[in-house]
Amino acid sequence: MDKIRTFIEQDNRFHRALELLPGLVSWNMILFPFWGSLFFPQAVAFIILGFDIVWFYRSAAMGITSVSSYLKIQAAKQYDFLNEAKKLPNFQKVYHIHMIVNVNEPLHILERSLEALAKQDFPRERIVAVLAMEEREKDARVKADYLIQKFKGRIGQIYATFHKLTPGEVIGKSSNESYTSKWIKKKLVDGLGLDINFITITTSDADSVLHPKYFSYLTFLFLKSTNRYRRFWQGAVVFYNNIWQIPLASRVLNSINTVWQMAQLSRPDRLINYSTYSSSLKMVDEVGYWDTDVIPEDYRMFFKCFFKLRGEVEVEPVFLPISADAAQSTDTWKTLKNQYLQQQRWAWGASDDPNFIKWWLISHQVPFFKKTRRVFKVLSDHLFWPVNWFMVTIGANLPIILNPKFSQTVLGQKLPQISSSILTLCLIFLLVTIYIDLKSRPPRPVKVSFFRHLYEHLAWPFLPIFSFFLGALPGIDAHTRLFLGKYLSYRVTEKV
Repeated sequence: MDKIRTFIEQDNRFHRALELLPGLVSWNMILFPFWGSLFFPQAVAFIILGFDIVWFYRSAAMGITSVSSYLKIQAAKQYDFLNEAKKLPNFQKVYHIHMIVNVNEPLHILERSLEALAKQDFPRERIVAVLAMEEREKDARVKADYLIQKFKGRIGQIYATFHKLTPGEVIGKSSNESYTSKWIKKKLVDGLGLDINFITITTSDADSVLHPKYFSYLTFLFLKSTNRYRRFWQGAVVFYNNIWQIPLASRVLNSINTVWQMAQLSRPDRLINYSTYSSSLKMVDEVGYWDTDVIPEDYRMFFKCFFKLRGEVEVEPVFLPISADAAQSTDTWKTLKNQYLQQQRWAWGASDDPNFIKWWLISHQVPFFKKTRRVFKVLSDHLFWPVNWFMVTIGANLPIILNPKFSQTVLGQKLPQISSSILTLCLIFLLVTIYIDLKSRPPRPVKVSFFRHLYEHLAWPFLPIFSFFLGALPGIDAHTRLFLGKYLSYRVTEKV
């Protein structure tokens, strides 16, 4: 048994074999309807109908849960979490650390994030901001000094760290988070004597703008929880900071991404921390901090904690928006390119699947069905990322086009009709998505004309085209690179 465990954990060939899985699944599933229509048209037809039914289920689930999340978010915006948190034991002991991980970010982006901290309704003397800078950034120290001076006195404490890459580390958010969180523990707990049992740590991208009630809500959840050292807390990441400034195709896709993120808050079985999230510093310290040799960091951190802590870790929703920037650049073409590269990086999360599978194999202390449910849902999301578009959009037409004999059968004649009927029903839930987005996004600026706004609604029929070039294509690109061993390097999404 020990030899098998050692092999699973350390054998590079086994790990490399698992890295082939996303590319193998993606390309085989995408190509099967083409060649399978010639030899196994009935099988292709039933697989396509299966994908359509699953797509309908996911559309319905997203529509229903997005409405639920939207209503809870609106209620949370009005609720006095600070007053409720004050009634709980140990309120005065709670400190919140906000770690803003950044490199080469425009100064106004960091100022905007710090302004959000200065506007928190939680006692600001117990909010600590840490600018997690990179040593390799030329003007990092000048920028940090300016921000510290500007916000000194408006936030309880503000510090800056300067991460220097060491041998074995990978450039990216995760290695910086590891360095900075260790510094935080040494500075605030070991140095200043703060109680690690009552410290939360929130890690965020530089463009994340927290709602003013975020830390009051987090305090309430933290103190109320009986399992606070086995929890992540996740707000609704909404791509609204610059939603009115990006091209139409990007705006449509970011609207869907936004509503999807909101909907996930009402799906505790699927919810995993993402982009900007919170946890107890005690749990982070217990598992050994973020890993330094990976690019994907949020899902990686969840599963690291989940498996190390016997499957006791869950993600609890914070029903408040965390506004972020959609990918943008100086012109339309560059913005679309940035959107593509961002989607490619997100799809690169499949590079962590080998670790999740290995941990699933060796973590016998985690209940079988619990770990299987968690890993299966992540693997299915990753593996079918680029496949769904092909199956749902063009799949039903392939058997009857490529195999004329099959088109003369009852199933061949009915396949496009049944598929079309199922997908037409999905439009109901797309309308729900559009409505939730319109109700949630910031008001239309004066400079954006009513006719331009109207034009956006006329663009929704082009969603299959947008989602191919800015969804399916970067997904298959990432899977193919992983299959070929052409590993991605970390790239910060450009801000303007």
